[in-house]
Amino acid sequence: MELSLLFQTLITGLAIGGIYSLMAVGYSLVFSILNFSNFAYGGVIMLASFAGYYAMTLLGANVFVALIISMAAMAVVSLATERVAYSPLRKRNAPPMFFMISAMGLSIFIENLVYATIGAHFYAYPIIFEETTINIFGAALGKMDLFAIVFSIIAIAIMNYFINKTRTGIAIRAASYDSTVATLNGVNLSVVIGLVFVIAGAFAGISGMFLGIKYMAYPNMGWITNKAYIAAVIGGLGSLPGAIYGGVILGIVEAFVSVYITSTYRDVFSFAILIIILLIRPAGLFGKYLEEKV
Repeated sequence: MELSLLFQTLITGLAIGGIYSLMAVGYSLVFSILNFSNFAYGGVIMLASFAGYYAMTLLGANVFVALIISMAAMAVVSLATERVAYSPLRKRNAPPMFFMISAMGLSIFIENLVYATIGAHFYAYPIIFEETTINIFGAALGKMDLFAIVFSIIAIAIMNYFINKTRTGIAIRAASYDSTVATLNGVNLSVVIGLVFVIAGAFAGISGMFLGIKYMAYPNMGWITNKAYIAAVIGGLGSLPGAIYGGVILGIVEAFVSVYITSTYRDVFSFAILIIILLIRPAGLFGKYLEEKV
């Protein structure tokens, strides 16, 4: 019984950690290029949860089609936020603090826009799997948890291949090392930054839908992305491997604390881990110098 509970808790932690990793990658991608924390990202993830919900309820789409719709919609939304809120600041060579202030204002705007148009209600997704659990080694594992783990791994693997093996991915890495030198070598910085926000938006589409399925869709669910930011900082802001490992570590720790101690102290442990790691490694577990961030 104890082993089955341990296995079940581990799978739950990996599922939550996979979602955190997807969100943390979005934070780290933007930070690696523009050197600021995009706090409006939580609002984009919240919109993704509603996009997936309406795709499944109004359009009758299955979960795979809804994921594609959510990813495409949030890629457009994320690109729009960059062009409207950040591009004018970038063209004026504004300091990172101005970007963060703009991000905070944009986050408040998105959340209140949803309150004004959709309302403050909670929206539960339709049942995706008729039987919600399967039995493995005596543990009742959620099918949605397993689906989230597999889909997160696939999405992160594709992104990793794109960043490391394609010409466009190399251009993104070059811009993260030194945007001035990359521009002098023919990299169109505006296009690269736009592409980074598109990728971050697509990841928001995936993680937002998974969060909506797990916790329901509601306007202030963006606060959950604070955990993703913690994961990104634990791993090292700007480090994509760090974002992935940070998310997994945080998800597993939260799952075990909730099961073996109490869910009341789950957030306490999350922030305690963050503080301890930053005391030992101020740049995070995989934090590196600016020229090696991606």
